[in-house]
Amino acid sequence: MTYQQTIDYLYTQLPMYSRIGAAAYKEDLHNTIALCNAIDNPQTKFKSIHIAGTNGKGSTSHMLAAILQQAGYKTGLYTSPHLKDFRERIKIGHPDGYREISEDFVVDFVERTKTISEEIKPSFFELTVAMAFDYFEKEKIDIAVIETGLGGRLDSTNIITPILSIITNIGYDHMDLLGDTLEKIASEKAGIIKPVVPVVIGEYLPETKSVFLNKAESERSPVFFAQDGYRVTDIEYTPTQLSCTVTDADQKVSERFTCDLNGLYQIHNLKTVLCAEGILMQLGCQISNEAEKYALANVKKLTGLFGRWDVISTNPTIILDVAHNEDGIKQLLHQLSVVHPTSNTVHFILGMVKDKDISKVLSILPKNATYYFSNAHIERALPHKELLERAKAFELNGKSFDDVNEAIKAAKLNAAADDIIIVCGSVFLV
Repeated sequence: MTYQQTIDYLYTQLPMYSRIGAAAYKEDLHNTIALCNAIDNPQTKFKSIHIAGTNGKGSTSHMLAAILQQAGYKTGLYTSPHLKDFRERIKIGHPDGYREISEDFVVDFVERTKTISEEIKPSFFELTVAMAFDYFEKEKIDIAVIETGLGGRLDSTNIITPILSIITNIGYDHMDLLGDTLEKIASEKAGIIKPVVPVVIGEYLPETKSVFLNKAESERSPVFFAQDGYRVTDIEYTPTQLSCTVTDADQKVSERFTCDLNGLYQIHNLKTVLCAEGILMQLGCQISNEAEKYALANVKKLTGLFGRWDVISTNPTIILDVAHNEDGIKQLLHQLSVVHPTSNTVHFILGMVKDKDISKVLSILPKNATYYFSNAHIERALPHKELLERAKAFELNGKSFDDVNEAIKAAKLNAAADDIIIVCGSVFLV
């Protein structure tokens, strides 16, 4: 098969969560285990860091991977979903930055595993997790940063035994699969905590802290709460970077950081990353202050991460953000309130998928903005006309467009030079 034929096979022949939703979610690890057994369990042959959470796990994964790459470690990075090309999911850090898995390897892996795939019928995610592990092992990486897909306990990535586990935060998302309370969702995410392996919790709530403490105690795992360990002050924002002072609560040491991931919500991820970095250094990783500072200031350049308060043009300002649930949208609106004058119009280009809590998101969006409803072109997408009708119940007014780029053209025609256009609501829309 050619690369394109292989990608078509992955997208169309295998159950894919982004396409069909919950029907693609396998509530056990049997297929992933079987796949990895068939390829000699590559996940046991390199060190790894495992990252779960409702929001922020992608940014945290890329920040940490950038630091490790700059520190001189050959680092694998597995994240999902991708924005444009499937190969974005599987990367390896090189001196000049991260490079995506080769097309040839993707084709070869699918052909090598076709017999067992036809036998056990894995999901798209199960097969791509095994592909990442196989690629990392064959490339002889030093360490891998592995992001969960959703959940944790039953996530396909959860067959690894990492040297460090990280849970960024807990919010309401994927409730049809993970549970309808924060405690239930936290319990699923806490499933990545392994015996005696330290775990960093980025943010916690009164409802979730005891879940993490109890799980860590049962596994005899040291637990570290990043939000208690660091304080952020003197925040400065520009369209291209975020600067802040971080104070270590234990050491009473303050340090200035500049990040090219410039969303204000990144200060929470920065605390998590710094906490994780400290533990990795205790475990023997050699990371210089110079490598750390350069990496955090150049995450986009080094890793190719986009879509996080991503300012892609000005006059009018156009921003892409993959916020897609209540907590993510709240963070986006907070950022907007800080950096945008209230006198100017905000234009939201919004698309969502059916299995999100759409009413909660619509209920918190500003009524004085202009809306352009569009489709994220996957089976799970809520049709733009239906989204328009549901939005009217929350006094959100606008027009609907079948194509997001047509929506952007319409917004640009309507916007003044000092207005803001924000594309959000779904990774797939971005």
